[in-house]
Amino acid sequence: MDLSKVLLVLLSVVVSELSEVQAKPLDFVCDSEARRVMNKVKELEEDMVDCGAAASLPAPIRLPCIRVHKATWAKKPVRQRQAEVLLSLGSLVQDVRRAQAQSQPSCGLNLLERLERSISNYQHVLTQLHSEQRESESAQDPVCLGQNSQDFGVILRHLDRLISGKLELLVTDMAQAC
Repeated sequence: MDLSKVLLVLLSVVVSELSEVQAKPLDFVCDSEARRVMNKVKELEEDMVDCGAAASLPAPIRLPCIRVHKATWAKKPVRQRQAEVLLSLGSLVQDVRRAQAQSQPSCGLNLLERLERSISNYQHVLTQLHSEQRESESAQDPVCLGQNSQDFGVILRHLDRLISGKLELLVTDMAQAC
């Protein structure tokens, strides 16, 4: 069988599996266990210890703003909060990709690839939820960005706080639809 035909069949199988994932984005909102399993930060932190060279990245990554003023956050429409988290994730994943491009093949590059996939998964779920909602509001405030860091551990801690902070607050409000 021709290699292109094999790849086409394989791609078709992968796409069919992905469409099932996209069919139920509210599972992420309604199932706290699904969210816990999706958070790969602890696994990445453990693997970073085994990969000492990965502690310092070849390019700086701008850290997302992780502080939440609960009163101000609660006043924003859900759609605006969702857009704010998406912008933070988008900025983070762009910088991770830039660091990947400057990395040599190593366990550090593998960690960056896994981090990029993890962030992209969150983006995908929120984008699917974003497109399902009927509201037409978007993020009015520019994305809040923190300092630059080349420390992989600091980046993981900021991602974890973004997930357990803003994202979890957002999901808590969205869970009323469950």
